[in-house]
Amino acid sequence: MDLYEILFWFLTVMALGCALGVILSRNPISSVLFLIATFFAISGHYILMNAQFLAIVNIIVYAGAIMVLFLFVIMLMNLNADTEPQKNRLIQLAGVISGGILFLVVLGALRSTPVTNLERADVGIGLIKNLGKTLFTQFVLPFEISSVLFLSAMIGAIVIGRKE
Repeated sequence: MDLYEILFWFLTVMALGCALGVILSRNPISSVLFLIATFFAISGHYILMNAQFLAIVNIIVYAGAIMVLFLFVIMLMNLNADTEPQKNRLIQLAGVISGGILFLVVLGALRSTPVTNLERADVGIGLIKNLGKTLFTQFVLPFEISSVLFLSAMIGAIVIGRKE
């Protein structure tokens, strides 16, 4: 095993362990911190796949902005044992059944997927220069359509949030 594979498996175990920590943690602040660690492990996978732009965007957007938002919401909610809703056994049973069905779907998808060797990606595939060339040559129409969609969504949010 070379350093690349060791790092890959370390990041994989870290991502899975922290994802389980998000689910199993009783404290919401701990869940958010586990989720931040999961995002960093996923960014490490992006770097191993030579997609540096995706790794940086993942860290800035998810681990930075969205997790800060989650922390503020959790702190503003002021959760304690008095305001926590009572657990419903029927809802817990529905959650276990849904999780089991999702697990079976993932197993079926993995069973039909061929196993290939882990190989390093092409050296320039994830660089911003190549991403920009691809976006503005092959995919210029979908890129411009999505930018108009985002612009209309921002204008709609301003109109809705504006006071009369």
